[in-house]
Amino acid sequence: MTAVDHGADTRTRILAAARQLFAERGYAATSLADIAAEVGLTKTAVAYHFHPKDRLAAELLAPAADDMLALLGGDFPDRRAFVTALVAFVVRHRTVTRLVMEDVVGPDDPAPGSPGEAIRSFRDEIFARFSGPGDTDRVRAWAVMGALQWGVVQTMDLPEDLVHDTLLHSTLAIWDPA
Repeated sequence: MTAVDHGADTRTRILAAARQLFAERGYAATSLADIAAEVGLTKTAVAYHFHPKDRLAAELLAPAADDMLALLGGDFPDRRAFVTALVAFVVRHRTVTRLVMEDVVGPDDPAPGSPGEAIRSFRDEIFARFSGPGDTDRVRAWAVMGALQWGVVQTMDLPEDLVHDTLLHSTLAIWDPA
């Protein structure tokens, strides 16, 4: 194995460990030392590849970025089609959903240019797609978003198809209870 291959393998192992630990514990509760221990490296070795820690978050979020843009740029015939696409997106990227919704965005306003700002913009655009002029539409939009967020964060141990089918049925029922 060449030095380049070894470095790429190390980065891949670090990213896999970070994805798992962030999903289990959250971003703030996971240190570089925790990730290093999981991979069998020193904290310094992990920091060599990913310093500061937010570089890990950015790299983990990158695969979802293209899907986010496709979802937001999609032309959906109605809200039901949009809900269906959104559920598929959230379930497909559920390993980073906790990172995105709880830790990167957080309760405070994210810094300009940060991953949190981009994620908050994504969340606000999703809300705008759901929300209508009435208060009932706003409540339903937040209920759907909350169900998706917590539905994927709390079911990491369940099969993806089960989570997808259940969340799709549930979110459609929230949106159109008739």
